[in-house]
Amino acid sequence: MVDGHIHIERGEYTLDWINRFVQRAVEMHVDEIRLLEHNFLFKEFAPMYDSVCVYNDFVNEWFHRVSGTKNYDDYLRLIDKVRSEKWPVRIKFGLEVCYFKKFEDFTAKLIQGKGFDFLLGSIHFVNNFAFDHTAELWAGLDVDEVYRSYFEDSISLAKSGLFDGIGHPDSIKMFGHKPSFALTDYYENLATALAESNMYADENSGVYRRYSATASLGMEVEFLKILKKHNVRIVTSSDAHHPEDVGYKIREMEQIVAEC
Repeated sequence: MVDGHIHIERGEYTLDWINRFVQRAVEMHVDEIRLLEHNFLFKEFAPMYDSVCVYNDFVNEWFHRVSGTKNYDDYLRLIDKVRSEKWPVRIKFGLEVCYFKKFEDFTAKLIQGKGFDFLLGSIHFVNNFAFDHTAELWAGLDVDEVYRSYFEDSISLAKSGLFDGIGHPDSIKMFGHKPSFALTDYYENLATALAESNMYADENSGVYRRYSATASLGMEVEFLKILKKHNVRIVTSSDAHHPEDVGYKIREMEQIVAEC
């Protein structure tokens, strides 16, 4: 059993901190954990977010509170340190990167050749709109347009050649907003792009853990069926930000995927 998306940002870069995630994985019978950080924690990536910060005060305050709070080189050194030790579960290290089409070249220079086991590209902003921060930010927006841009950006992400997987590829549903049109064509086009790029899709329980009142567990069944039809690999993940969340709903999601 794999938990393919676990954030370690809430603690110091020490073996003791990593061991807390490992021990929880053992308790949850998880065989492999994939640890990562958000790219925006490192100051090197800050220029990518200038237009996002201008978009509204809420996101501007959030970004300047979290950006640069971690050191990129320290993270890379931690990876080497962890790899030099023996652990009861397999550990892989990666980076979750916010995808902005205009920053593809900029991103490539910062993520390639760093020794990561995997690189996960995610959409967290649609036309600078931070759709997954708080429901209030959706007020007055055209839901159909947000959905179109979200999936068009996701397809560009899949075609960029920068990443091994796409993170939580339908997290746009988080607060319960639904478009007036069927998403089948977008699912098909995204699945095709992922297959052609040999990328996996992140079957993620984090959205459900955060907002179970409005979000379903993992990807929509129609989307899963289309991904499987195109032979896109599906990796289960908790999107944990605390050790106690490692393995959250992984078995349930594995069952859902198996039945699709």
